[in-house]
Amino acid sequence: MAAWGRVVVARPKTVLAVAVLFALACGLFAAGLQQRVSAAGFVVPDGESASVDSWVSERLGPQNPDVIAIYTAPAGQTLADIGPQVTAAIGTIDPSLLDRPVESYWNSARSQYLRSSDGRQAVAVVFSAGDDNQRVAEYPKIAAALRVPGLDTKLTGYSALADTISEQSRHDLVLAESISIPLTAVVLVLVFGGVVAAALPVLIGTLAVVGALGAVGIIARLTEVSVFAMNVVSLLGLGLAIDYGLFLVGRFREELGRGRTTEEAVAASLRTAGRTVLFSALLLMCAFAGTFVFPLAVLRSLGIGAIAAVGLAAALSVTALPAILALLGPRIGKWSWRADAFERSEERAQRFWGRVVTAVMRRPGAVAIAVGAILLVLAAPLTGVRLGDVDHTALPAGNETRAAVEELSAHFPAANSGATILVRETDGSAPTPAAISTALREIGAVSGVRQALALDTRDNTTVIHAALAAPDRSPRAQDIVHDLRALRVDGLDLRVGGESATTVDSIAAVLDRLPLMIAVMVAVTLLMLALAFRSIVLPLKAVLMAFLSLAATFGVLTWIFDQGHLAGVLHVSVGPLSAGMLVLIIAVVFGLSTDYEVFLLSRMVEAHDAGASTEESVRAGTVQTARVITAAATLLVLITGAFTLSPLTPMRFLGLGMVIALIIDATLVRMLLVPALVKLMGPANWWTPGNRNRDQPKNSTRTGANAAALTR
Repeated sequence: MAAWGRVVVARPKTVLAVAVLFALACGLFAAGLQQRVSAAGFVVPDGESASVDSWVSERLGPQNPDVIAIYTAPAGQTLADIGPQVTAAIGTIDPSLLDRPVESYWNSARSQYLRSSDGRQAVAVVFSAGDDNQRVAEYPKIAAALRVPGLDTKLTGYSALADTISEQSRHDLVLAESISIPLTAVVLVLVFGGVVAAALPVLIGTLAVVGALGAVGIIARLTEVSVFAMNVVSLLGLGLAIDYGLFLVGRFREELGRGRTTEEAVAASLRTAGRTVLFSALLLMCAFAGTFVFPLAVLRSLGIGAIAAVGLAAALSVTALPAILALLGPRIGKWSWRADAFERSEERAQRFWGRVVTAVMRRPGAVAIAVGAILLVLAAPLTGVRLGDVDHTALPAGNETRAAVEELSAHFPAANSGATILVRETDGSAPTPAAISTALREIGAVSGVRQALALDTRDNTTVIHAALAAPDRSPRAQDIVHDLRALRVDGLDLRVGGESATTVDSIAAVLDRLPLMIAVMVAVTLLMLALAFRSIVLPLKAVLMAFLSLAATFGVLTWIFDQGHLAGVLHVSVGPLSAGMLVLIIAVVFGLSTDYEVFLLSRMVEAHDAGASTEESVRAGTVQTARVITAAATLLVLITGAFTLSPLTPMRFLGLGMVIALIIDATLVRMLLVPALVKLMGPANWWTPGNRNRDQPKNSTRTGANAAALTR
């Protein structure tokens, strides 16, 4: 970083031009990104449900409808009266969009299943042609044809749900950025006391988002990328670039305040804060690389998008930003309401946090026990957490698509996809009629199964459809799938598929691979922190703090989203936590926790290496970083908090989870628990193998004045 600092100082205009042009060139690939992202990716490719559904689709065609239209007869009319209008509308659908002819109450031999019990409603079932992405992409054309003017028509089904969630997600992205960017700019003006200094992190953040979305656009041309990746890229690209900018600009102004020249201040900022930015970004990228262990395309694409956003945010922060600082120099303080606004606010913050650290240092044991107890209490609800998938409850109550799903479940139980079961003899031969009868009887006896019906026999395999007394993907439907898979019928092999089984498999895949993801994150974090801080104890403590933050965060999320406390106030749907969002928040919160830990500990280590004692190092690190960490957390709260305005439950889950994690981590953990534990551990903080007495660093011959300067 010292060598790079010399390059930036020597040619700031060239560095700035190359960095900006690179970000804008990446941004060109963001064109058409909304049409390339996918609402699919929640299926485990090698899961039992995927293999069953693939086998059935190849031989009998798809069994799960893409679109279900619910038609309600107006007062004074019957279903027979509206039949000609509906049939005519269905006839306008382009046949090339369909896998098979549309089946409806008016043309089906199973009409009794396609009509509500009160005789006022009937449905039409559409199976679209193509893969998941093609079916979702063509949904608007099919939906337009199915809607009959003057007739109450509700649409649901896989494609309808995916299209609605995608559209809302894109709208939420624009809304969140339009709110968070102005608010962030205002807070930065307050932090830096001037417009010029405040504008720099926002500029870098905007460039990072543009470039990262372009990077995702490139990736979307090569592999499947989830629509939620756009929101994650926006959140992390903007938030981290602003955070990194805050650290670098703050350190630059600190160095100028010490009497350094512009060139010296830029070089010193890159050598210290710049190195820490790159290091923390690498830690975050490694945390998100843990998502690659999952077989679900949606999780891998979220990891790809996050890595692109973090990488570009860090790259621009150590190229474009220091180049601008080199060009501005002391003019960075222009357009301030007073010349010493930044210095005065810094002094006030250091006095406040100095008093806090003094109180913590006076009773570190009591502080550690109290904060630890609070975190454990917050984490307590996590013991009863339930996991689910993104389904119709992701949409707000009252949404037409969600209402259609609920109406379908209530009035057309047979319209639920239920469970598809493949039955064959254990030796691979076709089941006998007696064996099929036994299987139907055993399946029908499972609690929650309304009816079991043999559909067809192909390739020595009988296909049985089980109608479930629970909506698809619901917790009750998942329990029924578990019971069906636990069923043992002598001489027969049973395999279960269907939408609810897909959810069961995706949750199982997340839980199976989650320990591996965590192991990867922990191993990389321990190794890198050990190399950076030349300590064994500090990395272990950092990982422990990250897990405490995670546990407390998920405890609060479980209390709200799963147990329903404050759900009415926050307008969230109560139900199991999304397994995919859980993985994402684990990666984000773990990464950010270690990110802030790096900024805090790096200043402690810097002071210790200058000759300060453990207590002096704790004071120096906390006082000098408390204001900037608090400001960084506040900015990220504003940026991520904007996502809580989304009516989509997964987005509110993500936004609220980030807000809770940031508040816990930047206050209880970073500013109270970490200093207390470092004080309690004393010389053990600096222990490394082969150097058992590292209370003072190897370069302790430096003058006490240097150490005192760092602790001021």
